[in-house]
Amino acid sequence: MARNGSPEMSSAGAQFVVPPDDIVFGCTPGMLAIRQQLKKVCSTNIPMLVQGDGGTGKETLARWVHLRSPWRSGPFIKVNFAAIPGGLLESELFGYTAGAFTGANTTRIGLVEMAQGGTLFLDQITDLEPTFQAKLLQLLQDGIFTRLGDQQERRLEARIICASTRRVDEAVSKGHFRQDLYYRINVFEIVLPPLSARREDIPAIVSYLLRRLSARFQREASTLEASKLRLLQNHEWRGNIRELENWISRYVLLGEDELLQELVVAKHQYSGKPYELPDGGIPLKRIARQAGRAMSRELILRALQANHWNRRRAARDLKISYRTLLYEIREIGLPSKRLQKQTAKPTEEVNPSPPSPD
Repeated sequence: MARNGSPEMSSAGAQFVVPPDDIVFGCTPGMLAIRQQLKKVCSTNIPMLVQGDGGTGKETLARWVHLRSPWRSGPFIKVNFAAIPGGLLESELFGYTAGAFTGANTTRIGLVEMAQGGTLFLDQITDLEPTFQAKLLQLLQDGIFTRLGDQQERRLEARIICASTRRVDEAVSKGHFRQDLYYRINVFEIVLPPLSARREDIPAIVSYLLRRLSARFQREASTLEASKLRLLQNHEWRGNIRELENWISRYVLLGEDELLQELVVAKHQYSGKPYELPDGGIPLKRIARQAGRAMSRELILRALQANHWNRRRAARDLKISYRTLLYEIREIGLPSKRLQKQTAKPTEEVNPSPPSPD
């Protein structure tokens, strides 16, 4: 559920499934050590800071902690500071009373108050504007906040977990982040490793994602052979688990041949080694055509997923006409309606012909 472009808000277990422990932590020594540390602090209310590259599973880890904390029966409220405009930050976080500003016709509780009795997950903490960092510091120190336009102090009883893809200590050294706030949120720190440091965990993660995404898309997907799993293990995965999940989504929807070819080409791109053609060779035009299709498929699939398969909104994001998007979807073999929500309008079922050049 979202509101006025604000970040996701969901209760524990709603719209987000926390994977089993063997998927969250795997079998690498570093992740197993993190698991042991977390077991010791889950029952406390000390602030936590989770850092790691994009796609490493920071939110998943925060939800894992939430489900094993005394606040497990309460809500899990996610706030992404990178997604809230600065001018709306205070009203979104702390709420407001009727008449607090022009357009505030009714009283509205904020995200902080919604987290009462649960967990407040503050994502992308380094994107928090300096002028607002003092207010967050007060909340962390005293557990007190006030709604915009109100004088009544309210107390927050909730677990607070912060996360960032950028090193917070580096933001402090550059003067972008308050040092006292850093010390306040960094009582217990977890640094998640990239997926490239967890290669032995990839087969189990792939198996889990295949089951989950096959059920989501209502498609049967064959398991990957050992040789193909090795190809996945040797891939760089610079987008980490999120990139792997996107790849598995495409695999479930589209099949394996061209997608596995993408990994072979990408492997040589990352390594800087020349790409060797298989026996018999492949014409350069065909390679370029496959690369173009792969890139188009990636961009279109991401836009559709980001917009919950609403094709009109996806077309706007891609800055192409709706008719062009329908044509491209058909050309690259993506499903049109069956995987979308049933609320799609009948007008979306046009069988498109190739769009005319602009």
